[in-house]
Amino acid sequence: MQIIVFTIILSAVFNGCNAIWCYQCTTATPGCGQPFNWRGVGYLGSPCLDNEDVCVKLIERKGAKEVITRDCLSNFKAFRTDIPADTYEGCRVAAKDVNLANFVNNTIKELDIKRDWYDETIWCFCFLDHRCNSGSVNSNSILFLALISTISMARNILF
Repeated sequence: MQIIVFTIILSAVFNGCNAIWCYQCTTATPGCGQPFNWRGVGYLGSPCLDNEDVCVKLIERKGAKEVITRDCLSNFKAFRTDIPADTYEGCRVAAKDVNLANFVNNTIKELDIKRDWYDETIWCFCFLDHRCNSGSVNSNSILFLALISTISMARNILF
C-alpha cells in the first residue's frame, strides 16, 4: 500500500513542471546588448510564468541608438500593444496600434504615449534556441524512476 501511495505522490509532484527559461535583461545590463554575452548578464535566466510562453528579444532603434530588451512574452503582454500577431520563431516588425493614445490630450513630448519615439521596433521570438528551450519534464524518466524505486522497495519487503 505504501508503494502505491508513494508512486501516486511522485507522479502528482512532477505533473505540472512545464516552463521555458528566458534571459531577463536590458541594454543597460552588461552583456545584454549586441553581441550577447550571458556571462555578463550574471545568471542563466528565469522561468516564464505561462505554459505557452516564448522568449522575446525586443529591439528598438532611434538613429544610431539601439535598446535591446530580453524577457518572456507574458511579461510584455500587460503593457505593450504593438506585439505582432505571429509569435512563431523569427523576427517581425512591431504591429501598429492606431487607437493607442487616441483620446489623450498630453503636450509633454517626453512621455511616449503613442509609442512613436523609436524609428524602428523589431520583435524577435524564440523557443528553440539556447535559453529559449522548453523545460518540459521528461515523463518517461519519471515513470522509469518510479518503477525502479517501486521494484527496489518491493524487493526489500519480499526478501
